[in-house]
Amino acid sequence: MQPAYYEDFKEIKKKIWFMLSDAVTNRSSRFRLPVFVCGDQNDFDGRIVVLRKSDQVNNLLQFHSDIRSDKIPKLKNNKIASMLFYDKEEKIQVRIKVECSINHNNEVTKESWSKTGHISRKCYLVDNGPGTESTNPTSGLKPELDNFDFTMEQSEEGYKNFSVIQCKIKSIEWLYLASKGHRRARFELDNNKECWLVP
Repeated sequence: MQPAYYEDFKEIKKKIWFMLSDAVTNRSSRFRLPVFVCGDQNDFDGRIVVLRKSDQVNNLLQFHSDIRSDKIPKLKNNKIASMLFYDKEEKIQVRIKVECSINHNNEVTKESWSKTGHISRKCYLVDNGPGTESTNPTSGLKPELDNFDFTMEQSEEGYKNFSVIQCKIKSIEWLYLASKGHRRARFELDNNKECWLVP
């Protein structure tokens, strides 16, 4: 028996948003760690990010980054990017084209930082930005920080490096793998267009 979303646009969208919303709080969700691809001309690059927010009302996805990351200048040059999600058990792939905005030291980052836990804040306490060359293998952290020997108050130092990338969804492509026959659909949010695609 095929699921309700096999050949129904409304059910497909319902399933996509359920999986995206679930991924924000469910650490075992396979949609929690999408591949984020950004770049410009000959300099495209992909990396795994952690989905931190899913907002269906505003068609928005969100993740955190160090403001010194090399993805930041890439996004400043070209704010169009894509996110790739895949759930092996559900046999569902979702490709999302987005338009990104970088938030740094503003109300968006203040709200997200206040919800960022002690362990996660460690990432933003490195002396040099991600990708900086080093003469030795390193986490980039001082030994006491590596061992979590710091207070929440001390972790506030990391806020200056903290940024939130908001991804406004432009289009969604859905692929469902089924023995009866795969199904693929595209949703263009700007003009509210829905169509079936050959898988």
